[in-house]
Amino acid sequence: MTLRLYDTATRSVRDFVPREAGKVGVYLCGLTLQAPPHIGHLRSGVNYDVLRRWLLAAGYEVTFIRNVTDIDDKILVKAMERGQPFWSIAYANELILAESYRALNVLPPTYEPRATGHIPEMHELIAKLIADGHAYPATDDSGDVYFDVCSWPAYGSLSGQSPDAMQSAGDAPDRGKRDPRDFALWKGAKPDEPADAYWPSPWGRGRPGWHIECSAMCRRYLGAEFDIHGGGLDLTFPHHENEIAQSQAAGLPFARYWVHHGLLSIGGAKMGKSLGNALDLTYVDSLGVRPVELRYYYAAAHYRSRIDYSEDALREAAVAYRRIEGFVQRAVERVGAGQLGELPGAFAAAMDDDLNTSAAFAVLHEVVRDGNTALTSGDDVTVRTALASARAMLDILGVDPLDPAWTGGGRTDDLRGVVDSLVALALEQRAQARGRKDWAAADAVRDQLKQAGVVVEDTPQGPRWTIGEQD
Repeated sequence: MTLRLYDTATRSVRDFVPREAGKVGVYLCGLTLQAPPHIGHLRSGVNYDVLRRWLLAAGYEVTFIRNVTDIDDKILVKAMERGQPFWSIAYANELILAESYRALNVLPPTYEPRATGHIPEMHELIAKLIADGHAYPATDDSGDVYFDVCSWPAYGSLSGQSPDAMQSAGDAPDRGKRDPRDFALWKGAKPDEPADAYWPSPWGRGRPGWHIECSAMCRRYLGAEFDIHGGGLDLTFPHHENEIAQSQAAGLPFARYWVHHGLLSIGGAKMGKSLGNALDLTYVDSLGVRPVELRYYYAAAHYRSRIDYSEDALREAAVAYRRIEGFVQRAVERVGAGQLGELPGAFAAAMDDDLNTSAAFAVLHEVVRDGNTALTSGDDVTVRTALASARAMLDILGVDPLDPAWTGGGRTDDLRGVVDSLVALALEQRAQARGRKDWAAADAVRDQLKQAGVVVEDTPQGPRWTIGEQD
């Protein structure tokens, strides 16, 4: 099958045909860095990481760009509230974001540009738009520059909105605009904002509007036309609508496919710091849920579906993943890790069908069930085949238990060695108690290990232990 993706611009599932055979350019709108990321933000990274891994598995050379917005109204508000430079707030949150993505085994982007590093490219685009009659400097001496929405008849086509029904852009006072719907490309310096948050420009000292940065960075790293533009469904309007308008008005063909992911809500409401319902990785860890299990939770849902977060659903996902992990561990003990195997045809068909991970996981669970049956019957040939196949699928989804991202390195390895030794000592004490038929003492050791998160399973080959729940 050919990969098919839902394209927001055409409101249809389309065959994916890259601009250049064998190569794919992807741009994903990253975060605005006014605060650390919450788990709603992190869903985006996992969803597009699965897309990227599937493209790589298909043999494409993928250039993956994920920007960060490090200058913005919200960041400046934080800077003034805290009395800190705006760039120190943005950089601190950028480091947390990068660590969060690493914790979730999200592959690093090919490039991760910052908005503040591309001011000249923005100036070039703005000047082109002014020269072609699609933008204008404000006449109120504010130093603002606006895109003229009425100059672009296709405005509203991505989101399916009629310009006549649109309200004011809301990104600057209407007094300097020809039309309230016009949006800011450049924002003039304001006396009540930080003095270091501005750059010189042909229109006066100021800073970029939110939308122009992505058009400039897309052009810089992917060219005038590229394959896939991604982002959350909430960015369709106004952000992506404005990107299309300003880019195409400047003569850039821009994105061939618009791929939007559903949001993660809580109690039916959008997750956000301002709403007081933002949950981060530290919170997830406090529930006893590991990053790999959170990634499973994200990936198991179709990327376009909304996830309404609940602890119960997250814990259920963790238990489901631990079943898979348990099979992999037992199979490796029996036949060795081996190599990644062939992907089942049904799995590939599901992934080609607009990344239908729900159906793909169903195939994975079926293979794991067959593998567990083979383990019970002692059919090592089938165990080996099931393990290789399961790990190939898990690799695409980014949750292979044997991936170094999850097995750890450095200090983690040292701690694993300590845990191994301590558990081995406890199991030796349990074996001695069982040998002298002191069943109460043996059970006490097992119960104490379980309370510490170590599950002991008695097998014909002797006791084996895992960290986590046994179902």
